[in-house]
Amino acid sequence: MFEFITDEEERGQVGIGTLIVFIAMVLVAAIAAGVLINTAGFLQSKSQETGQQSSKQVSNRLQEVATVGNVTTNGEIDIVNVTVTQAPGAGEIDIHNATVTWIGPTGTYQLQSTTQNFSDNGALTDGDKLYSYESVKNAAGSENVLNDADDRLNLVFDVSGPTNGDVLNEGDEVTIKINTMSGATTSIRFTVPESLGQKEAVEL
Repeated sequence: MFEFITDEEERGQVGIGTLIVFIAMVLVAAIAAGVLINTAGFLQSKSQETGQQSSKQVSNRLQEVATVGNVTTNGEIDIVNVTVTQAPGAGEIDIHNATVTWIGPTGTYQLQSTTQNFSDNGALTDGDKLYSYESVKNAAGSENVLNDADDRLNLVFDVSGPTNGDVLNEGDEVTIKINTMSGATTSIRFTVPESLGQKEAVEL
């Protein structure tokens, strides 16, 4: 006996096949959409993180307020005091973790921070490359962190001995580069005046 398939049965089979294909396409599209959404979210997160890091590298800088040199009786500068504050738009800056480079007439030196007051006794050992810091004004009472636009910090560079190599004489040029933890760099340049006689201190 031959079984005849009617037009209605054929249409039903075709409809079921179309439905299966449609469901498969929907599932594939859903999976693809999920992957795209996850990728877009990841890229957005990375771009925000990169943008924040780039912003910190630009904004988390120090700003020079004043630079003063102490003049010895021999007409030389033995100590340089640099007062700094936050640059406009900067966040919290920890000077203790900053990288400081001194570029002077006798060479380039990477300096390490110390809380020693050079003016106390000058007890530095040969080979030390140091700078000290002291809080001038800090609303939060921190000795090494600038976290307010009104905060002031004094960086002290003893150039009379092993710290930076030699005293500064008239006409000497110096560049101090301060690189904060966020990667922002501040360059402070000055030239010693041509006349230091009869002065106890001079603005640089």
